[in-house]
Amino acid sequence: MRHKYQQLYGKDLREGLAQQLKCDPSRIHFLNDAAAFLLGELHQGAAIGVSRAIGVTLGTGVGSAFAVGGKIVVTGQGVPPNGEIWNLAYRDLTVEDFISTRAIQRTYQQFTGIHAEVRDIAALAVQDAHARQTFQIFGAELGGLLRHICVAFAPQRIVLGGGISRAANLFLPAAEKELSDPATQLRISNLFERAPLIGAGVSWKFNHTNFALREREPSGISEES
Repeated sequence: MRHKYQQLYGKDLREGLAQQLKCDPSRIHFLNDAAAFLLGELHQGAAIGVSRAIGVTLGTGVGSAFAVGGKIVVTGQGVPPNGEIWNLAYRDLTVEDFISTRAIQRTYQQFTGIHAEVRDIAALAVQDAHARQTFQIFGAELGGLLRHICVAFAPQRIVLGGGISRAANLFLPAAEKELSDPATQLRISNLFERAPLIGAGVSWKFNHTNFALREREPSGISEES
């Protein structure tokens, strides 16, 4: 990935972190942030007890992850390549052009001629009809996109996180109306920034425990066998 963190491109982060943390490189585990978010929600948040779930983080960009049976999946029916939706083609542009920070800013600027931060537009919504309409348009776009993208995967629940989701009261009703699928529940994260931290811990524990067990298994035969 060259378009983010260019100074880190080609660097051996595992070895570098291991040296700084003074631990064995095998104990360092990497996980996509959207996948960590969804794992956190599956274990302690808004997706507990759900078999098929999608996590979507809304902010400067759009993160996404798909899960079946509590595990992240990157292939399978209805799962886009690597579980990523941000770059999927949509109405001559991409998904990220319609459900990200810049989409909200663009709509509000079209109404008022003012470029503002999303948090400021949300704060203005109490008294500014243009701000309220901006979020209603965003919600409708979000619901339509989720319906378009998620039908084949048939999720039981879609959990929304990221900074924009903190203004859910302004856009969630429009998103639910446009999604219009009684089989799919649309929920807002109740963990927010804690979700990816919990998910990262869950993923590390699962992978490290499995790795340790494999190391103790003689000739590939488990102790239970």
